[in-house]
Amino acid sequence: MHLETERLILRKFEETDVERMFLMDSNPEVMKYIGVPPLSDINESKNIIKMIQQQYRDNGVGRLAVIEKETNLLIGWSGLKLLTQEINGYNNIYDLGYRFLPESWGKGYALESAKASLDFGFNDLKVETIYAHAHCENEGSNHILRKLGFEKTGEFTEPDGICFWYELKHEKYLKHHQNF
Repeated sequence: MHLETERLILRKFEETDVERMFLMDSNPEVMKYIGVPPLSDINESKNIIKMIQQQYRDNGVGRLAVIEKETNLLIGWSGLKLLTQEINGYNNIYDLGYRFLPESWGKGYALESAKASLDFGFNDLKVETIYAHAHCENEGSNHILRKLGFEKTGEFTEPDGICFWYELKHEKYLKHHQNF
């Protein structure tokens, strides 16, 4: 699992990513719509990386570290995750997600990395439908999902508010992709 776009490299997480990961997960702006408080201990980020690495082993897929080619810095994560715990009544489905440091916001990186992950999911994993969800107030994320061609098919309630549920079918992505 090594994906490349014009400006980004998406690769598996390594232990050395922990400081940049903690920088992101301890930032209140980044964590605003996640439903968990910002992290306060770098060991929590170490554990998250270990958990993601375990997902690679168990499921053959997991969120990927996003490296900005220009700076060679980890600027966030993006990619597919096999949901093994039920969300909104769904289980054992592929979920698209992404999270970036604020200095990387507004540069189109979420869209660019998500597109690479969708191509990987539909073409390499041969997935028929990819799902995603975003907090209803997270305008940036909802905008990106719609731009990628996702259709909002429902809503569900989390402790921190309403989340929108999205689905994207392979054939719709192919049609949408031609107009990208």
